[in-house]
Amino acid sequence: MSPRPLLAAALLVPLAACGDGAPPASPAAPRAAAAAQPVRVSAEIAAFYRERGSRPLWVGRAGPRPEALRLAAEIGRAADHGLDPERYGAAELAAALAAARTGDAVVRARADLLLSRAYAAFVRDLRVPGGGSGGVAWIDPELAPAAPGARDLLQAAAAAPDLGRHLAEATAMNPLYEALSRGYARRRAAGPPPGPRESAAIRANLDRARLIPARPGRYVIVDAGSARLWMIDGRRVMGPMRVIVGKRDMQTPALAGFIRYVTLNPWWNVPPDLARERARRVLKSGPGLLERERMQLLSDWSDRARVISAAQVDWRAVAAGRTSLRMRQRPGVGNVMGAMKFMLPNRLGIYLHDFPDKRLFARADRRLSSGCVRVADAPALARFLFGGAAPRPAGPAPEQRVDLPEPVPVYITYLTALPDPERGVVLQKDVYARDDRPAGGRRA
Repeated sequence: MSPRPLLAAALLVPLAACGDGAPPASPAAPRAAAAAQPVRVSAEIAAFYRERGSRPLWVGRAGPRPEALRLAAEIGRAADHGLDPERYGAAELAAALAAARTGDAVVRARADLLLSRAYAAFVRDLRVPGGGSGGVAWIDPELAPAAPGARDLLQAAAAAPDLGRHLAEATAMNPLYEALSRGYARRRAAGPPPGPRESAAIRANLDRARLIPARPGRYVIVDAGSARLWMIDGRRVMGPMRVIVGKRDMQTPALAGFIRYVTLNPWWNVPPDLARERARRVLKSGPGLLERERMQLLSDWSDRARVISAAQVDWRAVAAGRTSLRMRQRPGVGNVMGAMKFMLPNRLGIYLHDFPDKRLFARADRRLSSGCVRVADAPALARFLFGGAAPRPAGPAPEQRVDLPEPVPVYITYLTALPDPERGVVLQKDVYARDDRPAGGRRA
């Protein structure tokens, strides 16, 4: 619904009779009514005040509550989040709250409305940047950000036994975002001011990072930009752990989903491009390399596929891409999947997995995979996901599934701006070329 104008004077008598024990105020003096300016609020905010008999939330007879002043100060620092403080009327709000310290009931009512309006808009923008999904593939819809309603936000604040604590939780962000936001604040304070290109890049990164909620339990963040992973339990952060992510032409997509189970002793299903590459090697050096690399050939991609021999394959057709070939590597030593895969079922075919060649994790540029995420310390991630000991395979059988005690969210993002203790924020090369467009992805 479109915003409706509410004149603070219209709320004068009920607002003055709030829970501070003050008696109802007399009708507004003409001077006070004339001094009050209309405040446009949404139908939700109007309904909130109507339901509570127009009692104030933030301002009492003695002036603004301390929590209200802290909230207004946070809104005034919206630029640290890459947001425009004037979108929330920060200057007008600060002046109204200052006037409410000594002003009459009309002035206090107006300040209360302004802060409710600013609070609802500020929290909405923190939770849903730009009102969209940021190009993230939300594998499990319940992880997608939802725009909180103004009425619900204000009702929750009014019902909170500890308003300060409630507001801190309502505006809390994930640790990665908080570090980036603090870094941006230091960068802006140190000067010279960031140029337009630097500010456009940092704001894009803040938008991506704020899509990850500050969850109360366990979750995992993977940053494909810096090729690092963090394990987070409430406010406890473990990491970073180095990971290997997708090559420039086989990017790791931005996505969010639940890790639901681990596969022990996994097969490695060779992607089509790598199957073509191996077909060219077979033509050059013979099929013996398939045995050395412990490869198995299958007739098709169905569950009833049968094992076939190298002699049954038209290797020239496979190498040229005219024929697809299902090829997989046996579990065990040298398997590209390592000892385990961390599965978040999704149509993009993306998952996290162990990787045997640990030397590659020492490289500065770790964009080497076909889109999936290779983790440097799979046992440590497994211990985190299972809340204790990592699962062990029951014998040599391949593809052993072990469900997590409860699913754990993983958020894969892409950051080209990172917090830096000296410079506040440093920019990385935008290898995936996403700073000027929403983050996207492709199949692994």
